Amino acid sequence: MTEVMTVANILTLIRLVLIPVFALLTVEEKLSTAIVVFVIAAITDLLDGLTARYLHQSTSLGRILDPVADKVMLVTAFVILTLPGHTYRPIPLWLTVIVISRDLFIVLGAAAIFLTTNFREFRPSLPGKVSTCIQFLTVTVVLAANTWGLFLDQLRWLYGVTFAVTLFSGIHYIAHAARLVESARH
Repeated sequence: MTEVMTVANILTLIRLVLIPVFALLTVEEKLSTAIVVFVIAAITDLLDGLTARYLHQSTSLGRILDPVADKVMLVTAFVILTLPGHTYRPIPLWLTVIVISRDLFIVLGAAAIFLTTNFREFRPSLPGKVSTCIQFLTVTVVLAANTWGLFLDQLRWLYGVTFAVTLFSGIHYIAHAARLVESARH
């Protein structure tokens, strides 16, 4: 029980609980509160990793739960902020499609590799971590732009950067996974 209920895992669970809260606030267009919830969730992402590393609280559950919480949070945010019919400026559909497609491709690729080789030692890559940070930043800036009118001129540029980093990290992950599988075979 103590291995499961670490501070790091509790922070990840808090992030998971904040996802529906964020979704509801955003759909109801209570964006000033939604941005606070989203930033708190992003901070728990940073803190759970640091806590796991520095307090030696890395667990099997945490290695699975943390990336799942990240993906569910980001997919939820991108989808909701892309939906039409709201008074706020949406994230472009093409960007949301790229973000979700990359994650779907990675999950399906990892599942295929596992099923064919029984390899399961996938570790996050630096470009993948950068991509996640950029995506969290993008959602935060979109919320700030829609809440307070900040960064409106930077949104296009940020969408381009998010697209490029997401695409690069997806391509890098293919090479990274191939190297991991190949090194496991030897």
